[in-house]
Amino acid sequence: MHSKLVIIGSGPAGHTAAIYASRADLKPVLYEGFLALGIAAGGQLTTTDEVENYPGFKKIRGTELMDEMRAQSEGCGAEIVSQTVGKVDLSKRPFQYWLHPIGDDDNLEPETHTADSIVIATGAKARRMGLAGEEQYWGNGVSACAVCDGSLPIFREKPLVVIGGGDSAVEEGVYLTKKASKVTVIVRKGQMRASKANARRLAHNPKVEIRYNSEAVQIKGDAGPRGLMKSLVVKNNVTGEEEEIPANGLFYAIGHEPATHLFKGQVKMDEDGYIITTPGTTETSVPGVFAAGDVQDKKYRQAVTSAGSGCMAALEAEKWMAEQEDIEVPNGVNGTEGRAEKGKEGASGEVPEYRENPLL
Repeated sequence: MHSKLVIIGSGPAGHTAAIYASRADLKPVLYEGFLALGIAAGGQLTTTDEVENYPGFKKIRGTELMDEMRAQSEGCGAEIVSQTVGKVDLSKRPFQYWLHPIGDDDNLEPETHTADSIVIATGAKARRMGLAGEEQYWGNGVSACAVCDGSLPIFREKPLVVIGGGDSAVEEGVYLTKKASKVTVIVRKGQMRASKANARRLAHNPKVEIRYNSEAVQIKGDAGPRGLMKSLVVKNNVTGEEEEIPANGLFYAIGHEPATHLFKGQVKMDEDGYIITTPGTTETSVPGVFAAGDVQDKKYRQAVTSAGSGCMAALEAEKWMAEQEDIEVPNGVNGTEGRAEKGKEGASGEVPEYRENPLL
Protein backbone atom coordinates (compact mmCIF):
# COMPACT_ATOMS: atom_id res chain seq x y z
CA MET A 1 0.00 0.00 0.00
CA HIS A 2 1.26 3.48 -0.85
CA SER A 3 0.13 6.56 1.09
CA LYS A 4 0.85 10.24 0.75
CA LEU A 5 1.22 10.67 4.49
CA VAL A 6 1.66 8.06 7.20
CA ILE A 7 1.35 8.92 10.88
CA ILE A 8 2.89 6.53 13.39
CA GLY A 9 1.35 6.98 16.82
CA SER A 10 -2.08 7.46 18.35
CA GLY A 11 -1.71 10.09 21.06
CA PRO A 12 -2.73 13.77 20.88
CA ALA A 13 0.13 14.54 18.46
CA GLY A 14 -0.77 11.75 16.07
CA HIS A 15 -4.50 12.43 16.01
CA THR A 16 -4.09 16.19 15.65
CA ALA A 17 -1.77 15.58 12.71
CA ALA A 18 -4.37 13.24 11.24
CA ILE A 19 -7.15 15.82 11.61
CA TYR A 20 -5.17 18.58 9.89
CA ALA A 21 -3.83 16.28 7.19
CA SER A 22 -7.32 14.94 6.45
CA ARG A 23 -8.68 18.45 6.07
CA ALA A 24 -5.86 19.11 3.60
CA ASP A 25 -7.00 16.10 1.51
CA LEU A 26 -3.76 14.19 2.15
CA LYS A 27 -5.71 11.01 3.00
CA PRO A 28 -3.46 10.16 5.95
CA VAL A 29 -3.07 6.66 7.30
CA LEU A 30 -2.56 6.52 11.06
CA TYR A 31 -1.06 3.42 12.65
CA GLU A 32 -2.24 3.40 16.23
CA GLY A 33 -0.32 0.29 17.24
CA PHE A 34 -1.50 -2.81 19.03
CA LEU A 35 -0.43 -2.40 22.68
CA ALA A 36 2.74 -0.61 21.59
CA LEU A 37 4.95 0.10 24.64
CA GLY A 38 2.48 -2.08 26.54
CA ILE A 39 -0.06 0.77 26.40
CA ALA A 40 -3.42 0.74 24.64
CA ALA A 41 -3.96 2.82 21.52
CA GLY A 42 -4.22 6.44 22.62
CA GLY A 43 -0.92 6.56 24.45
CA GLN A 44 -0.14 7.72 27.97
CA LEU A 45 -3.46 9.52 28.41
CA THR A 46 -5.20 6.15 28.47
CA THR A 47 -3.39 5.47 31.78
CA THR A 48 -4.64 8.76 33.29
CA ASP A 49 -7.87 8.52 35.21
CA GLU A 50 -8.96 12.17 35.07
CA VAL A 51 -7.72 15.05 32.91
CA GLU A 52 -8.44 18.60 34.10
CA ASN A 53 -5.96 20.65 32.06
CA TYR A 54 -6.96 19.98 28.45
CA PRO A 55 -8.76 23.01 26.95
CA GLY A 56 -12.46 22.52 26.33
CA PHE A 57 -12.96 19.91 29.03
CA LYS A 58 -13.43 20.87 32.68
CA LYS A 59 -12.86 17.24 33.58
CA ILE A 60 -12.66 14.17 31.37
CA ARG A 61 -11.27 10.66 31.66
CA GLY A 62 -8.09 10.11 29.69
CA THR A 63 -9.55 7.19 27.75
CA GLU A 64 -12.65 9.22 26.87
CA LEU A 65 -10.54 12.13 25.62
CA MET A 66 -8.55 9.86 23.34
CA ASP A 67 -11.74 8.17 22.10
CA GLU A 68 -13.04 11.63 21.15
CA MET A 69 -9.81 12.42 19.27
CA ARG A 70 -9.92 9.09 17.43
CA ALA A 71 -13.54 9.64 16.41
CA GLN A 72 -12.68 13.12 15.11
CA SER A 73 -9.74 11.77 13.10
CA GLU A 74 -11.98 9.17 11.47
CA GLY A 75 -14.73 11.72 10.96
CA CYS A 76 -12.33 13.97 9.06
CA GLY A 77 -11.34 11.10 6.78
CA ALA A 78 -8.19 9.58 8.28
CA GLU A 79 -7.70 5.84 7.88
CA ILE A 80 -6.79 4.24 11.21
CA VAL A 81 -4.98 0.90 11.25
CA SER A 82 -4.74 -1.05 14.51
CA GLN A 83 -1.34 -2.52 13.79
CA THR A 84 2.14 -1.71 14.99
CA VAL A 85 4.82 -0.52 12.59
CA GLY A 86 7.75 -2.88 13.16
CA LYS A 87 10.40 -1.61 10.73
CA VAL A 88 11.06 1.48 8.65
CA ASP A 89 13.56 2.44 5.96
CA LEU A 90 14.05 6.19 5.68
CA SER A 91 17.13 5.99 3.45
CA LYS A 92 15.24 6.52 0.20
CA ARG A 93 11.95 7.85 -1.11
CA PRO A 94 9.27 6.81 -1.08
CA PHE A 95 9.91 5.70 2.49
CA GLN A 96 9.32 2.03 3.23
CA TYR A 97 7.84 0.35 6.29
CA TRP A 98 6.64 -3.05 7.44
CA LEU A 99 3.99 -4.10 9.97
CA HIS A 100 3.81 -6.61 12.79
CA PRO A 101 0.91 -9.04 12.59
CA ILE A 102 -1.60 -8.14 15.31
CA GLY A 103 -0.49 -9.70 18.57
CA ASP A 104 2.93 -10.71 17.23
CA ASP A 105 5.77 -8.29 17.90
CA ASP A 106 8.51 -10.75 16.89
CA ASN A 107 7.70 -11.13 13.20
CA LEU A 108 6.94 -8.87 10.26
CA GLU A 109 4.37 -9.21 7.52
CA PRO A 110 6.00 -9.74 4.10
CA GLU A 111 4.26 -6.79 2.41
CA THR A 112 6.30 -3.63 1.90
CA HIS A 113 4.33 -0.40 2.37
CA THR A 114 5.48 3.01 1.16
CA ALA A 115 4.79 6.66 1.98
CA ASP A 116 5.77 10.03 0.56
CA SER A 117 6.00 11.58 4.01
CA ILE A 118 5.97 10.31 7.61
CA VAL A 119 5.00 11.92 10.91
CA ILE A 120 6.60 10.20 13.90
CA ALA A 121 4.33 10.55 16.93
CA THR A 122 5.14 7.38 18.83
CA GLY A 123 5.35 9.14 22.19
CA ALA A 124 7.29 8.20 25.29
CA LYS A 125 6.74 6.02 28.31
CA ALA A 126 7.39 7.07 31.89
CA ARG A 127 9.88 4.85 33.64
CA ARG A 128 8.33 2.80 36.40
CA MET A 129 9.92 0.95 39.31
CA GLY A 130 7.75 -2.15 39.50
CA LEU A 131 7.10 -1.69 43.21
CA ALA A 132 4.73 -3.99 45.04
CA GLY A 133 1.29 -2.42 44.71
CA GLU A 134 2.31 -0.17 41.79
CA GLU A 135 -0.03 -1.77 39.27
CA GLN A 136 -2.95 -1.80 41.70
CA TYR A 137 -2.68 1.89 42.60
CA TRP A 138 -1.54 3.29 39.24
CA GLY A 139 -4.01 6.11 38.54
CA ASN A 140 -5.36 5.80 42.07
CA GLY A 141 -2.46 7.50 43.79
CA VAL A 142 0.56 6.58 41.67
CA SER A 143 1.51 8.82 38.74
CA ALA A 144 4.48 9.90 36.65
CA CYS A 145 3.37 13.50 36.06
CA ALA A 146 2.78 15.97 38.87
CA VAL A 147 1.72 18.74 36.48
CA CYS A 148 -0.85 16.41 34.89
CA ASP A 149 -2.32 14.89 38.04
CA GLY A 150 -1.17 16.88 41.05
CA SER A 151 -4.28 19.06 41.18
CA LEU A 152 -6.71 16.16 41.44
CA PRO A 153 -8.90 16.16 44.58
CA ILE A 154 -7.35 12.93 45.89
CA PHE A 155 -4.01 14.76 46.33
CA ARG A 156 -5.09 18.13 47.70
CA GLU A 157 -3.83 18.88 51.21
CA LYS A 158 -2.53 15.32 51.53
CA PRO A 159 0.98 13.94 52.17
CA LEU A 160 2.66 13.15 48.84
CA VAL A 161 5.92 11.49 47.80
CA VAL A 162 8.28 12.11 44.88
CA ILE A 163 10.93 9.58 43.90
CA GLY A 164 13.99 10.91 42.09
CA GLY A 165 17.14 12.91 42.57
CA GLY A 166 17.41 15.01 39.42
CA ASP A 167 16.11 18.39 38.33
CA SER A 168 12.80 16.81 37.30
CA ALA A 169 12.28 15.58 40.86
CA VAL A 170 12.91 19.10 42.14
CA GLU A 171 10.36 20.58 39.73
CA GLU A 172 7.79 17.93 40.60
CA GLY A 173 8.38 18.36 44.32
CA VAL A 174 8.16 22.15 44.30
CA TYR A 175 5.04 22.05 42.14
CA LEU A 176 3.35 19.62 44.54
CA THR A 177 4.02 21.85 47.56
CA LYS A 178 1.29 24.11 46.19
CA LYS A 179 -1.19 21.24 46.50
CA ALA A 180 0.02 18.97 49.29
CA SER A 181 0.15 19.20 53.08
CA LYS A 182 3.69 17.76 52.89
CA VAL A 183 6.02 16.47 50.18
CA THR A 184 8.62 13.79 50.89
CA VAL A 185 11.34 13.39 48.26
CA ILE A 186 13.08 10.02 48.26
CA VAL A 187 16.65 10.00 46.93
CA ARG A 188 18.44 6.69 46.50
CA LYS A 189 21.93 8.12 47.01
CA GLY A 190 23.47 10.44 49.57
CA GLN A 191 23.02 13.52 47.42
CA MET A 192 20.84 14.78 44.58
CA ARG A 193 21.87 14.79 40.93
CA ALA A 194 20.01 18.08 40.46
CA SER A 195 21.91 21.33 40.10
CA LYS A 196 23.06 22.87 43.37
CA ALA A 197 20.68 25.79 42.95
CA ASN A 198 17.71 23.46 42.44
CA ALA A 199 18.75 21.22 45.33
CA ARG A 200 18.90 24.25 47.68
CA ARG A 201 15.55 25.45 46.37
CA LEU A 202 13.97 22.13 47.31
CA ALA A 203 15.73 21.73 50.64
CA HIS A 204 14.71 25.23 51.82
CA ASN A 205 11.01 24.70 51.11
CA PRO A 206 9.26 24.31 54.49
CA LYS A 207 6.81 21.74 53.11
CA VAL A 208 9.55 19.42 51.85
CA GLU A 209 11.38 16.58 53.60
CA ILE A 210 14.24 14.94 51.69
CA ARG A 211 15.15 11.36 52.60
CA TYR A 212 18.60 10.49 51.33
CA ASN A 213 19.98 6.94 50.99
CA SER A 214 16.41 5.68 50.82
CA GLU A 215 14.20 3.76 48.44
CA ALA A 216 10.54 2.80 48.21
CA VAL A 217 9.64 -0.82 48.83
CA GLN A 218 5.86 -1.19 48.79
CA ILE A 219 2.75 0.86 48.06
CA LYS A 220 -0.22 0.25 50.34
CA GLY A 221 -3.81 1.42 50.35
CA ASP A 222 -7.48 0.53 50.24
CA ALA A 223 -8.50 -2.86 48.91
CA GLY A 224 -10.55 -3.27 45.75
CA PRO A 225 -10.11 -2.18 42.13
CA ARG A 226 -10.87 1.49 42.91
CA GLY A 227 -9.03 1.61 46.23
CA LEU A 228 -6.77 4.61 46.83
CA MET A 229 -3.15 4.68 47.95
CA LYS A 230 -2.71 5.49 51.65
CA SER A 231 0.93 4.82 52.56
CA LEU A 232 4.40 3.90 51.34
CA VAL A 233 6.99 1.59 52.86
CA VAL A 234 10.43 3.20 52.68
CA LYS A 235 13.76 1.45 53.32
CA ASN A 236 16.89 3.17 54.63
CA ASN A 237 19.75 1.83 52.50
CA VAL A 238 22.32 2.49 55.23
CA THR A 239 20.62 0.89 58.23
CA GLY A 240 18.29 -1.48 56.36
CA GLU A 241 15.36 -0.33 58.47
CA GLU A 242 11.92 -0.02 56.90
CA GLU A 243 9.28 2.56 57.80
CA GLU A 244 5.68 3.00 56.61
CA ILE A 245 4.91 6.67 56.02
CA PRO A 246 1.53 8.27 55.21
CA ALA A 247 1.26 9.00 51.49
CA ASN A 248 -1.85 9.58 49.40
CA GLY A 249 0.18 10.02 46.25
CA LEU A 250 3.45 8.81 44.74
CA PHE A 251 5.01 10.57 41.76
CA TYR A 252 7.86 9.03 39.79
CA ALA A 253 10.45 11.51 38.53
CA ILE A 254 12.97 9.03 37.20
CA GLY A 255 12.72 9.89 33.53
CA HIS A 256 10.91 8.86 30.37
CA GLU A 257 11.87 6.57 27.52
CA PRO A 258 10.94 7.93 24.07
CA ALA A 259 9.61 5.28 21.69
CA THR A 260 12.22 5.90 19.03
CA HIS A 261 13.96 2.53 18.71
CA LEU A 262 12.42 2.11 15.23
CA PHE A 263 14.30 5.12 13.95
CA LYS A 264 17.73 4.74 15.55
CA GLY A 265 20.50 5.33 13.06
CA GLN A 266 18.06 6.87 10.58
CA VAL A 267 17.22 10.26 12.12
CA LYS A 268 19.33 12.37 14.44
CA MET A 269 18.64 11.90 18.15
CA ASP A 270 20.08 13.26 21.37
CA GLU A 271 21.86 11.19 23.99
CA ASP A 272 18.54 10.23 25.61
CA GLY A 273 16.97 8.99 22.37
CA TYR A 274 14.72 11.98 21.69
CA ILE A 275 14.45 12.96 18.02
CA ILE A 276 16.15 16.27 17.24
CA THR A 277 14.01 18.71 15.27
CA THR A 278 14.91 22.04 13.72
CA PRO A 279 14.05 24.74 16.31
CA GLY A 280 10.60 26.18 15.70
CA THR A 281 9.55 23.29 13.46
CA THR A 282 8.91 19.54 13.54
CA GLU A 283 11.45 18.85 10.78
CA THR A 284 13.88 16.00 11.45
CA SER A 285 17.27 15.40 9.84
CA VAL A 286 15.51 13.47 7.04
CA PRO A 287 13.55 15.65 4.58
CA GLY A 288 9.92 14.53 4.50
CA VAL A 289 10.02 13.01 7.99
CA PHE A 290 8.54 15.03 10.86
CA ALA A 291 8.42 14.36 14.61
CA ALA A 292 5.68 15.55 16.96
CA GLY A 293 4.80 15.08 20.61
CA ASP A 294 6.85 13.41 23.30
CA VAL A 295 9.31 11.79 20.86
CA GLN A 296 10.91 15.23 20.47
CA ASP A 297 9.70 17.07 23.58
CA LYS A 298 11.59 16.20 26.75
CA LYS A 299 10.65 19.41 28.55
CA TYR A 300 6.87 19.90 28.61
CA ARG A 301 5.37 16.47 27.79
CA GLN A 302 1.79 17.73 27.99
CA ALA A 303 -1.19 16.62 25.92
CA VAL A 304 -1.87 20.15 24.71
CA THR A 305 1.73 20.79 23.60
CA SER A 306 1.74 17.42 21.83
CA ALA A 307 -1.45 18.35 19.99
CA GLY A 308 0.09 21.66 18.94
CA SER A 309 3.18 19.99 17.50
CA GLY A 310 0.94 17.50 15.68
CA CYS A 311 -0.74 20.45 13.94
CA MET A 312 2.69 21.82 12.98
CA ALA A 313 3.80 18.46 11.60
CA ALA A 314 0.74 18.12 9.35
CA LEU A 315 1.09 21.66 7.98
CA GLU A 316 4.80 21.22 7.36
CA ALA A 317 4.29 17.82 5.72
CA GLU A 318 1.64 19.33 3.44
CA LYS A 319 3.97 22.11 2.40
CA TRP A 320 6.93 19.76 1.92
CA MET A 321 4.96 17.43 -0.36
CA ALA A 322 3.69 20.38 -2.36
CA GLU A 323 7.26 21.58 -2.84
CA GLN A 324 8.18 18.21 -4.30
CA GLU A 325 5.40 18.66 -6.85
CA ASP A 326 6.11 22.38 -7.28
CA ILE A 327 2.57 23.48 -6.44
CA GLU A 328 1.22 26.11 -4.07
CA VAL A 329 -0.40 25.18 -0.78
CA PRO A 330 -3.02 27.78 0.19
CA ASN A 331 -3.62 26.29 3.63
CA GLY A 332 -0.14 25.14 4.55
CA VAL A 333 2.84 26.95 6.02
CA ASN A 334 3.46 29.70 3.50
CA GLY A 335 6.79 29.99 1.71
CA THR A 336 9.87 31.10 3.61
CA GLU A 337 8.50 34.41 4.89
CA GLY A 338 8.18 34.18 8.66
CA ARG A 339 9.17 30.51 8.54
CA ALA A 340 11.73 29.03 10.89
CA GLU A 341 15.13 28.76 9.26
CA LYS A 342 17.36 25.86 10.12
CA GLY A 343 19.67 26.61 13.01
CA LYS A 344 17.92 29.83 14.06
CA GLU A 345 16.34 29.51 17.47
CA GLY A 346 13.21 31.43 18.31
CA ALA A 347 11.92 31.46 14.74
CA SER A 348 8.42 30.18 14.19
CA GLY A 349 6.25 29.51 11.19
CA GLU A 350 3.18 31.58 10.39
CA VAL A 351 0.01 30.20 8.92
CA PRO A 352 -1.30 32.51 6.15
CA GLU A 353 -4.85 32.71 7.50
CA TYR A 354 -3.49 34.27 10.71
CA ARG A 355 -0.93 36.55 9.08
CA GLU A 356 -3.61 37.96 6.78
CA ASN A 357 -6.20 38.43 9.53
CA PRO A 358 -6.60 42.23 9.96
CA LEU A 359 -7.57 41.73 13.60
CA LEU A 360 -4.17 40.31 14.51
